[in-house]
Amino acid sequence: MIKGSCCCGAVKFELLKQPSMMGTCHCTRCRKVGASTIVFVKKEDLKWVQGKEQVVVFQPHPPYKYERCFCKLCGTSLGEILSDLASFPIAANALDSGLDVKNSHHEFVDEKPAWYKICDDAKQSKDHPTT
Repeated sequence: MIKGSCCCGAVKFELLKQPSMMGTCHCTRCRKVGASTIVFVKKEDLKWVQGKEQVVVFQPHPPYKYERCFCKLCGTSLGEILSDLASFPIAANALDSGLDVKNSHHEFVDEKPAWYKICDDAKQSKDHPTT
């Protein structure tokens, strides 16, 4: 079991299985909300321990379409943890336990700041990867 939480501890959750994939987004929006590295989880593998009511949703403005969730007390980025989809990304930085999954891709690499170096061999794309 993988434990996850926000910085202040108000939000706690568990993943019953390892995430299916990890990726890093270099778009300006993901960098600003502190959720560049994400893991994909299945809805049935997410178990809330406490604090679901402490999670707020940021509604994006076009051209962005994905909502982002945060702890309303400390601001920790949680990815799309309130999604109703069967599989969705959550912020890897919110996980407290180790993972067996490794970074598989980098997306929006043209928006990567010059000071950041990609130091792995994961696939790179200019937008969302196709698979």
